[in-house]
Amino acid sequence: MDIQAIREQFPILHQQVNGKQLVYLDNAATSQKPISVIETLGRYYKEYNSNVHRGVHTLGTKATDAYEGARETVRKFINARSIREVVFTRGTTTALNGIATGYAAEHLKEGDEIVISYMEHHANIIPWQQVAKRTGAVLKYIPLQEDGTISLADAEQTITSNTKIVSIMYVSNVLGTINPVKELAAIAHRNGAIMIVDGAQSAPHMRVDVQDLDCDFYVFSSHKMCGPTGVGVLYGKESILENMEPFEFGGEMIDFVDLQESTWKELPWKFEAGTPIIGGAIGLAAAIDFLESIGLENIERHEHELAQYAMERLSEVDGVTIYGPKHRAGLITFNIEDVHPHDVATVLDVEGIAVRAGHHCAQPLMRWLKVSATARASFYLYNTKDEVDAFVEGLVKTKEYFTNVF
Repeated sequence: MDIQAIREQFPILHQQVNGKQLVYLDNAATSQKPISVIETLGRYYKEYNSNVHRGVHTLGTKATDAYEGARETVRKFINARSIREVVFTRGTTTALNGIATGYAAEHLKEGDEIVISYMEHHANIIPWQQVAKRTGAVLKYIPLQEDGTISLADAEQTITSNTKIVSIMYVSNVLGTINPVKELAAIAHRNGAIMIVDGAQSAPHMRVDVQDLDCDFYVFSSHKMCGPTGVGVLYGKESILENMEPFEFGGEMIDFVDLQESTWKELPWKFEAGTPIIGGAIGLAAAIDFLESIGLENIERHEHELAQYAMERLSEVDGVTIYGPKHRAGLITFNIEDVHPHDVATVLDVEGIAVRAGHHCAQPLMRWLKVSATARASFYLYNTKDEVDAFVEGLVKTKEYFTNVF
């Protein structure tokens, strides 16, 4: 990977923040966008902006071809069997809520079990809480090991013949833990449950093959993988989607509407009510093309090297606690002794370094860690070891500042 050539593709990185060169380390929240994606969006709005599927005029045909072409790009990216298994949504959160509403609420009954883990993002907790309240199902949590990983032995004990849904994130947005979702899917299926994978932090960073994982659903967002905001993907096995109720209703997803009854379009369009996210889907396809041109394996290797280097450098700074396992995805979540993470992020921002601070939409995990908040530096394909060095030097300055002031 030629990192400097890659960085040239991201205009936003070539600026100063507070008089310092920008070091963007908040990629787990959202990634930056390359020129190819920005220009693709521009071409759509400048040259062939139109609604899809409904019109026979030239612009409508061109927009429909690009939108459905994006679906095929996504299908190949995750190795789904058919475009019928690829549904465009507003993002990971919408997709998880759609599964909870369209599938879980229809299939669960009192005493059934939903299994998740303590490390889940709120988007993979709250929908299941709501479904449990509506159906009488029981929400259970797989316990975590001391290093923030999931033991398959614990999973075997937690997932039972009463379990109907297992929903786990592939990669933790806090700990960097890479969960054994393929093995968890096998355990779920042996017990008659379906497996849902939250892929928000995996799709941007590693090769994903939904057939190999044998998951029943896989969801992810465009904006974390160099694509536009406001669009994401819900993958579902065709046999499940075929028997699943739509979770939004209205134009575009209908086949026939009578005064009292209506029928739905075939897959995947029965799940895409209203005018779809046309520009977003086209931009996502451009982002996938960009990532594929670099190679997901190369991106994963680069981020792993950055994370390991960052952990080595942070070990040189007294009073820093790092959370999560040694083998991790490309992010570091940490605290500095006696310094609130919001103060850490504020001082680093003065140095032009962007990190995240707070509970990272993972309050149950914060309680498990026995902290109220943490700071997080998350890496992507355009970050460098020099930026890691600047980040660590910024932490040293932060620590010295608060030591001298207080």
